[in-house]
Amino acid sequence: MPRTPDSNPQEGRRARASALSEQAARAERRRRLRFTMIVGIVVAAVIAGLTIAVLSTRGGPSRSTAPEAGIPATPMKTASGRATSPPWAAPSDASARVAAAGLMMLGEEGHVEHIHTHLDVIVNGKSVVVPADIGIDHKAQQISPLHTHAENGVIHIESPVKAAFSLGQFMTEWDLALTSDSIGGLKAGGANEFHAYVNGKERPGNPAAIEFRDHDEIALVYGPADVKVDVPSRYDWPKGK
Repeated sequence: MPRTPDSNPQEGRRARASALSEQAARAERRRRLRFTMIVGIVVAAVIAGLTIAVLSTRGGPSRSTAPEAGIPATPMKTASGRATSPPWAAPSDASARVAAAGLMMLGEEGHVEHIHTHLDVIVNGKSVVVPADIGIDHKAQQISPLHTHAENGVIHIESPVKAAFSLGQFMTEWDLALTSDSIGGLKAGGANEFHAYVNGKERPGNPAAIEFRDHDEIALVYGPADVKVDVPSRYDWPKGK
């Protein structure tokens, strides 16, 4: 008659010991697996934290990324161009003027930074036309992130990246000199004065450094001090602008 583990105590003890040993081995393997997973999670968290820290020190996806699209992170605060009397037509060499402003022509309007500013130029009490198509090269089918479409003084800022843009850049695209005391060939002195205003408030210093903000009203006023000028403080923006 064959013997069973119950009929042989020694074999029973060996079987139980083997089972306990296998159970302990499985528990050890599970413990090591958990430890490996925890270490992996910690390492991934550390790497993610370091990545965020590096991006933070670089400014993250902010205006500092502008050079990647050929747009300076800090806009130029000067303007260069014609020193003549008005009227001032849009230049025929749009691409060259955009390059002079430190900007790059685009194949289409950008949509990341999309704002509008209005510019009034007043000389001797009369409005001077801000022409259409500043910053637009129709022949090459290219456009600056800073441009005009119509003769209404509305400046479009439509950039593929977040960036700041200045009046100096726009006036350079317009090929028109601008300083703290002159516009084009019109220079303050004697009976004539030159002032810049933003939303009806005078802005001292070089107006070329004025940065565009959405729906700002900028006015450049030149002429005799005794000529009364109603400086505009706002523009009647149509819906959707």
